[in-house]
Amino acid sequence: MIVFKTIMFITATTLSFQLTAQSYNSSSELEQITETLMDYILGSTHGQPSRLKKAFHSDLNLYYIKNDSLKTWSGTEYIADTKEGKPTGEDGRILSIDYENNAAVAKVEISNPEYKGTYIDYFMLLKIEGHWTIIHKMFTRELSNKKIK
Repeated sequence: MIVFKTIMFITATTLSFQLTAQSYNSSSELEQITETLMDYILGSTHGQPSRLKKAFHSDLNLYYIKNDSLKTWSGTEYIADTKEGKPTGEDGRILSIDYENNAAVAKVEISNPEYKGTYIDYFMLLKIEGHWTIIHKMFTRELSNKKIK
């Protein structure tokens, strides 16, 4: 009976440690993804191209629709268009993050009160060599507040 209780205690303690470690890792991953997204948000809205370079993979492209046609904008050109120390007047916030293992998707809202316009950015991220990196971005203008629940 004592042996059984000892085995049960060790099993419960080990399982508890694993659940705690897993929860910690999940929190840590979300924090790292959030940090990468904030590098993008603050880099683009506050005129900090170095933060954009940190967030974007070097092969990243941005995709959008203009006049019903697919347009591509290189991440390199996007960063070059960001002027050091020149804030855009926009605000950004993370709307959602979903991840599994080393892949993530995220949705960000960028709004400009001056122009009363809002962009919705969709990102794909991968964890490369221990660092979350945005590998793909597509964006659109928000046309309504209609949301799917």
